[in-house]
Amino acid sequence: MTRSGNDYVAGLDDGRSVYVDGQKVANVAVHPAFRDAVRSIGRLYDLAHESGPDDGYTYASPDTGKPVNVAFMIPRSREDLARRRRGLRRWSEGTFGLMGRSPDHVAGFLAGFAGNPHLFAKGGQRFADNLLRFYAYARDNDQYVSYVIAPPQIDRTKPAHQQSDPHLYAGVKEERPDGIVVAGAQMMGTGTAISDWVLLSNIVPLGPGDENHAITVAVPLGAPGLRVHARRSYAAAAPSHYDYPLSTRYDESDSLVVFDDVFVPWEHVFVYRNLELARDQWWKTAAHVLGNNQAQIRFSTKLDLLAGVARAVAEMNGTLSMPPIRGVLGDIAAHSTLVHGMLAAQEQNCVIDEHGVAWPGPAEVHAVSTLQIEFYPKLVNMVRELSGGGLIQLPSSTADFRSAQTLADLERYVQSPGYPSVERVKLMKLAWDLVGSEFASRHHQYELFYAGAPHLVRNRMYMHYDFKRAGALVTEALGGYDLDRRLDLSQQRNI
Repeated sequence: MTRSGNDYVAGLDDGRSVYVDGQKVANVAVHPAFRDAVRSIGRLYDLAHESGPDDGYTYASPDTGKPVNVAFMIPRSREDLARRRRGLRRWSEGTFGLMGRSPDHVAGFLAGFAGNPHLFAKGGQRFADNLLRFYAYARDNDQYVSYVIAPPQIDRTKPAHQQSDPHLYAGVKEERPDGIVVAGAQMMGTGTAISDWVLLSNIVPLGPGDENHAITVAVPLGAPGLRVHARRSYAAAAPSHYDYPLSTRYDESDSLVVFDDVFVPWEHVFVYRNLELARDQWWKTAAHVLGNNQAQIRFSTKLDLLAGVARAVAEMNGTLSMPPIRGVLGDIAAHSTLVHGMLAAQEQNCVIDEHGVAWPGPAEVHAVSTLQIEFYPKLVNMVRELSGGGLIQLPSSTADFRSAQTLADLERYVQSPGYPSVERVKLMKLAWDLVGSEFASRHHQYELFYAGAPHLVRNRMYMHYDFKRAGALVTEALGGYDLDRRLDLSQQRNI
């Protein structure tokens, strides 16, 4: 069943080895680098925990009948997908779409895996059973699972098994009667430092010789030998919530995750030294489209935030009535509306597979993944243009409002009609943290590479587009004329 924010926070004090600024973190729940992100996730848990049956955050567990997070739902119909979207949308609004790997993300992948246990059984029935048990445990205990599914950037010219050290990329080092030992590292552990479990797998192509890396396992963050090396914290560097309202609250962190001879019991192994299953788990289950559907629901919330900030800045600056400004706002709104519409199309064009699982329309899923690479930088730049120099002519910190030497000038020269200085600066600080700060730059990079390298994302779109339908139109068009026969417009359509 759903757990409270306090339950989530208490579970983080498990002896995990998280490092930042060269120091081991005693408890991520109270460390400045992670504290406010933990609180933000805790509030998400409280939203679901305190909700009623009609609020959309939960559904009844098929095993216990108790309410569990809708993120774990294995959708069986278009209506299930719509119900899931409504719940995930409300959850994403709790972080304004700024936490890309919140607990509902990997939950969708687990639901996709669990919807097709037959695939995992090809590696041995015990692995399918392990997967179903872990999925049910994570669902019924509301676990926060992150994942690391790509190797570190060491030498991309060589496959995993040909690296200078066979244990640079995370993989099997030893097999034991009671489990396996994993050694190596993976990236990018977004949210891993503040999650309960990390799912180790590989979404990059693997070939013969890479069998030791063709695994999918679940590891608790407190496991001996597991080390999480977090990047620089934007939250810890921020002087106040007022100065950096987003950096301070929604910096979920990204990490290099090291497996230093980590023991994994067989019960937490789902794919083992199987190249085919390591590949097929993403594409022959609904995992990839369900996970990306969640990410795009979250992305739609983020676009709405961008649109709202853009309009608020234009209104404050007194430019809202100007046709060119309204045109820019209309362009932002069109992009946001397009993503909303594509989410609806994913439900409308859903596919029910042979196991009764409803897949969001794959072509529409990959279309959004393809377009967001272009959308996000474009819309961020629009907000920057609307904001102009006001984004960079801002007081250095809240201290300027508390100083008798600076306050009078700020109140006189940094204000707009209806927006006294503190309120004007508050909005512009929000806009800067959304489009210009180091936190904002990280989000720019994140959206560019969320679904993988851009050429891979576009290739997936190529594979899922109905070129047969498009090609039929070309054939019909070409068949309506030749060198000696004029086109009969009365009998030809679409010409």
